[in-house]
Amino acid sequence: MITLYGFGQGLGMYDPSPFVLKVATFMRMANVEYHYHGNVNQVFKAPKKKLPYLNDNGTIVCDSTFIISYLKTRYTSDFDNHLTPEQQAIAYLTGKSLDENFYWCLVYFRWIDKASWPAVKAALFARLPFPLSAIVPFVARRGVSRQVFNQGTGRHSKDEVLAIAKDTLDALSVMIGDKPFCFGDAPCSLDATVYAFLAEAINVRLDNEFTQLARQYDNLTRYCQHIHQRYFAAIQ
Repeated sequence: MITLYGFGQGLGMYDPSPFVLKVATFMRMANVEYHYHGNVNQVFKAPKKKLPYLNDNGTIVCDSTFIISYLKTRYTSDFDNHLTPEQQAIAYLTGKSLDENFYWCLVYFRWIDKASWPAVKAALFARLPFPLSAIVPFVARRGVSRQVFNQGTGRHSKDEVLAIAKDTLDALSVMIGDKPFCFGDAPCSLDATVYAFLAEAINVRLDNEFTQLARQYDNLTRYCQHIHQRYFAAIQ
């Protein structure tokens, strides 16, 4: 049995990490059976000290991109065969944009902006025993703040970060339109990525300027609702 290691349910999400949610969504779309083990402490046991990672009967795979590539090779090699070469190229570049650009906007409004930090802190660290519950969040937030600053997003004003997020949401809204999935009536691996990031902005139990912006897109909200109902509603 495949085991997917993540942070555990929080903020009203299957997992508060878009990268963990991406992998879980892909496996559900591709009908790959797995067991989900969610616990924030798993990050200390992870080979790269990051989640998610996957254990497939002793084969360890880290990083959501490598995990999905492994699963496609091992279990569902034809999953994206309905896409044209042009669509596959668009899917790759769109996924990288979400992983490497939009993600940092999400992190900024969870960890840096004060509006949501108390809820994020409670969701991720409340189960830690004292004094770890007081020390670990402080250390983790300081580390994430340093990462966001070094990456570049942390050097921008809040309005500038929102502008970056809006450009991505505008593009996704145009690309998806009224289609049930990114490229039509059938899901592809890009849908796992797009849903994961949009759900963490739209479905998440947080209220800040980032989530308020994302929820203004009616078609993106419908897209999230459609995929949630199809692949996740039965477990809640």
